Amino acid sequence: MISVSGELKKQGKKTRQERSTIKTRRKLMEAGKSILAEKGIAAMTVEEITDRADVGKGSFYYHFDAKEELICQMIEKLLTELIEAIREACAPHTELDGVLDAMIGAHIEFFSNRWEDFVLFYQGNADMMLHENLEGIETPFAAYLNCIEELIARTVSQPISKGRLLRLACAIAGLISGYYAFASVASEDDNVDEWFISLRSAFVASLARFIKVAIP
Repeated sequence: MISVSGELKKQGKKTRQERSTIKTRRKLMEAGKSILAEKGIAAMTVEEITDRADVGKGSFYYHFDAKEELICQMIEKLLTELIEAIREACAPHTELDGVLDAMIGAHIEFFSNRWEDFVLFYQGNADMMLHENLEGIETPFAAYLNCIEELIARTVSQPISKGRLLRLACAIAGLISGYYAFASVASEDDNVDEWFISLRSAFVASLARFIKVAIP
């Protein structure tokens, strides 16, 4: 007789085909992320992705309609994880400076040793702003900006219009990602995180001052 726990394990166990499908999809996403970090979104091709993943083109089109869908799904997965990390880091804080510091810390910790993920985040954001042909990319970025909006709004006593709050969230996201990108160029020995952390308090103070000035 199979116990309840044994039956649940049996029901939850994936078949060999399902495991193979998941593995192939993961390989394609990892290959795509690697190539994107090297060459950028516009230059990457399906052929390069399948070659690096060591799978056939048919396997690619089984999972994705085009490279744009692959990119959008990579970005969606990345931002879902980043949002969770930001919310968790900011949860204990109620003051603006504390939330900003925790938010920056969450980005640093999240992207530490994940340079390819940061390039995906940075280029995805840039391409969205430039209206490239990445239909659907706006949805995960909207969720990311909404997370920042909510966290900032709860630290401010006076009400802020939705439009102004969105502009603040865009500015904060742009400053963090731009500063992190600059740190990667300016730092020595690829020690991006240590370089960024060393300027963290000054960056928090600048952001807080910017927000307070922007709010009427």
